[in-house]
Amino acid sequence: MIVEMKKEFLPKVDETNIKKEEEMWRLKLPADYRAFLLETNGGIPQKNEFTYNNRKRMIESFLCILEDTENSEFGSYDIDVVLTQIEDRLTDNEDLVGCEVLPIAELFAGDYLCMDFRKDKDSPEICIWSHEESEELDPVTYKVANTFTEFVGMLYNA
Repeated sequence: MIVEMKKEFLPKVDETNIKKEEEMWRLKLPADYRAFLLETNGGIPQKNEFTYNNRKRMIESFLCILEDTENSEFGSYDIDVVLTQIEDRLTDNEDLVGCEVLPIAELFAGDYLCMDFRKDKDSPEICIWSHEESEELDPVTYKVANTFTEFVGMLYNA
């Protein structure tokens, strides 16, 4: 298991669900994150803290992929729902179709952990998107790790 969970979101996803989302987002998810989605599809991790810039940060929950967000108690944790809410603050390209910065986890206090595909479409960095500093067409992100696997290795319990 990539990440041990306290609580998992249901239903599970399969390759068809993931490929559908990738087409809509116009990006290809890295294998380690894809495996994570197939195994857990988001949820609340056992180890939910990490340190960035000498500051403790906490994951509220990893986001999920849902086919029906309106009839699910987990709809607010769906990646597409979050994208809809903040998408104009995740890019500096008003003509962008798809996305370049993909939220993957909600952090305590309103920020999101994201995959940043802007530098490398094949190997996205893991970053923190700052909701307080970001404005429309002016995202502010801070690199945390080179890969999802590297980031998972940073998680611990307080």
